[in-house]
Amino acid sequence: MSGLIGVGLYTPAEAGRLLHVAPSKISRWLNGHSIRGREYPALWEPAVQIDGTPTTLAFRDLMEIRVADAFLRAGVSAIQVRAAIVYAREVLGADYPLSTERFKTDGRNILLRVFEKDADGVERERLLNLFRRQYEFKEVIEPILRTVDFDEDGSPRLWYPAGRRANILVDPLRAFGQPIDGVTSVPTAILATSAGNFGIEETAIAYDVPEGSVRRAVEFEQSLN
Repeated sequence: MSGLIGVGLYTPAEAGRLLHVAPSKISRWLNGHSIRGREYPALWEPAVQIDGTPTTLAFRDLMEIRVADAFLRAGVSAIQVRAAIVYAREVLGADYPLSTERFKTDGRNILLRVFEKDADGVERERLLNLFRRQYEFKEVIEPILRTVDFDEDGSPRLWYPAGRRANILVDPLRAFGQPIDGVTSVPTAILATSAGNFGIEETAIAYDVPEGSVRRAVEFEQSLN
C-alpha cells in the first residue's frame, strides 16, 4: 500500500466528475472494449494496478485523459490518438507522454508524423490540416497544460482544475489527490458540504479557514455538478 501514497487515487466516476468526461468512456479507454466483434485495446495501462479491484486511476492518468479528450473533441479518432500515444511514447521516452511538459513543444511534430499516412499508406489530409499550423495545435493543447505545474523532469506535479485564479489544487501528495483549497489545503468537498449544512460563516469558524476559501470551495464543487 505504501506505493499508493502520493500518486492520487480516483475511481472512473471521480475522475469523470473532475474532468467532465463520461466515466464509461474513461473505463473503455483504460480497459479496452469491443464493438461489433472488433476488439479495441486500452489506450494505455493505468498507472495504478490493484489486484481484485475495479479500475483505479492515478493523478497521471487524469492528466493524460485531459489531453486525449481534447484531441477527441478536436475531431481526432480514438485510433489516431492511440497511434499518437504509441509514437510519442517512443520519441519522448515517457510512459504517459501526452501530459509531459515537452509534449507542448514536440507534440505537433509527433502528431503530424503519425497522421501523414494510415496503416495502408493513405494520406489523411484532413488531419494534416488540423495540425498544420502551430496556432491550431496550441489551441488544443495549451489551455489543457496551462493549468498544470511540472516537475524538473517535465512530469505533471499539480493541477488547477478551475484555473489558477480560483486557487483550487489537485495535488497527488495531499488528500490522496482530491481537490483542496490552495490557501488552507482543506478538501473542497468537506468545506462545501459543511457550508451546505451550516452556512459559510459557521464553516469558516469550524475549520479555521477564511470565508473566501469556503466560497471558492462551494463554487468549485457546484461547477462539477
